[in-house]
Amino acid sequence: MNETKKKRSLNTYEILLLVLAVVSIITVFLNGNAYEIGGKTKHVVGATLYNFFMAPIFGFQNAIEVIGFVFCLGAFLAMVNATGALETGIRVLVKKMNGKELVLIPILMFLFSIGGTTYGMGEETVGFYILLASTMLAAGMDPMVGAATVLLGAGTGVLGSTINPFAVGAAVDGAKSAHVHVDMGIILVLGVILWLGSYIISAIYVVRYAKKVKENTGNSIFSKAELAACEEAYGESKAKDELTGKQKACLWVFALAFVVMIFGFIPWGTLNPSVYNAFGWSKYLTGAQLGDWYFNDAATWFIIMGLIIALIGMPDKSKLPETIESGIADMIGVNLVIALARATTVVMNQTGMGNWLVQASVKSMQHMPAAGFGVLDYILHLFLSFLVPSSSGLAGLSAPIVTPIMKEMHWAPEVGIMTIVASNGLINLFTPTCGFIMGGLTLAKIPYSTYMKWVKKLLGILFVFVGVVLVVSMLVF
Repeated sequence: MNETKKKRSLNTYEILLLVLAVVSIITVFLNGNAYEIGGKTKHVVGATLYNFFMAPIFGFQNAIEVIGFVFCLGAFLAMVNATGALETGIRVLVKKMNGKELVLIPILMFLFSIGGTTYGMGEETVGFYILLASTMLAAGMDPMVGAATVLLGAGTGVLGSTINPFAVGAAVDGAKSAHVHVDMGIILVLGVILWLGSYIISAIYVVRYAKKVKENTGNSIFSKAELAACEEAYGESKAKDELTGKQKACLWVFALAFVVMIFGFIPWGTLNPSVYNAFGWSKYLTGAQLGDWYFNDAATWFIIMGLIIALIGMPDKSKLPETIESGIADMIGVNLVIALARATTVVMNQTGMGNWLVQASVKSMQHMPAAGFGVLDYILHLFLSFLVPSSSGLAGLSAPIVTPIMKEMHWAPEVGIMTIVASNGLINLFTPTCGFIMGGLTLAKIPYSTYMKWVKKLLGILFVFVGVVLVVSMLVF
């Protein structure tokens, strides 16, 4: 009897190491190419074995605040799970929805997209992956629906950033450093068009898939064995169909933890100074008031709230230390992925490859017609975003170069800024060099190859939509 050999797909770690190796090899071929930075001429330096082997270690250092946040988030989720409140709450919610769970998808996606367009919600979503993956599985769908709700919700918001300081803000600052004036009105209009357009397209895509799976689990991209493995990985259900008073209190604290975290990251000082001033009291929580938070503050906040939840609802409080330890241990794989994803960016920065690529590519296109420049600028920044997934990092590299050229050619520099932002946002819907995507999928027990197989059609549609909006904008503004 002949057995068909199943083709083994690369795992997450292998994919990230392969990307790191390819980028390192490319830098060797670019060795000696000149670029300018700070008025000085520098040269690309080919990566050595030292750069390659040390890159993951420096990746840990580069992502240390995010890694600390994820470890604390793991401890927080373990303390919540120990109360049984979350699992029981999911069962109660699914029961109350009574077959109308599909309505939740576009609503939750829109809420996540608001976080994306306003403050670049990304790493902060990691804790939601397993929560929504298990919720959608319990509702008769599959984990992909839950993960996509988070990833595509927040991701389409970032793609169409309006006031996101880490994307739009960094790009505008880059333009100002090159003495280019920017009209924020044009940026807001383009941002809203890209945000709402990509959100609607993605929401329709996810809801249609979810509906098919709910009607027949055979339509799931997962096999029955994989779905069973996901159920086992999320934990055997011991939840009842009714919440106790203590569990309800735990869920209120759980919700408060995430709401406050989101408020903490929103740049209130820029958006609404009066609101920012009203949050002055909050600096006593972590040392920084709401609106000035970063990952260290959010990590501290989750530990505080996790301990409160444990004190309220954990049946055996003597097991609290080992519960925290197990929660941290669950995040080791996630953080390894985040560190490896950052390793490629480390090599790019060490060798100067990123600076050279941006300068050489953009300057070679400056004498093209507007539409041609728009198309090639879009494709260029898609490629650059794969190598530099950080929105602020890419904006800092590219905006000071692109916007002066566009101004000189009498084109709107605002379109150049939104090309940087939207290209980076689109690539960060799937690139393996984006830590929170790889970490979130790992947490939800979804192989990267499975996600790519599922999302590829949507990415093609969004690629065309974003490209059309940007090229038309080049001609209009």
